[in-house]
Amino acid sequence: DVQLVESGGGLVQAGGSLRLSCAASGFTFDDFAIVWFRQAPGKEREGVSCTTSDGTTSYPASVKGRFTISSDNAKNTVYLQMNSLKPEDTAVYYCSAWTRCDGDLEVWGQGTLVTVSS
Repeated sequence: DVQLVESGGGLVQAGGSLRLSCAASGFTFDDFAIVWFRQAPGKEREGVSCTTSDGTTSYPASVKGRFTISSDNAKNTVYLQMNSLKPEDTAVYYCSAWTRCDGDLEVWGQGTLVTVSS
């Protein structure tokens, strides 16, 4: 089965850090762009990072300088290091595989909840 499983979410105080993990099974990351996106209640889905097989990364202004995406190909796992968290970062975070960063969504995980308290 093709699957993405996220972990690492939780409750953290504003200014704190969390690292999310995304483990893939049934496929390898090399074939896809991996995107972390988030969705807060009542808000639209927002992409927060993307990494491609050549190591290119991208971030929106809302998280640039605070979030870092990285991958461990040996473990077929992608990480999202989130620092200087703000209450507005509260959301369910999803890991997903796309044909390219702005391409078509192919696979997504079940999500992990991140709650940032003020």
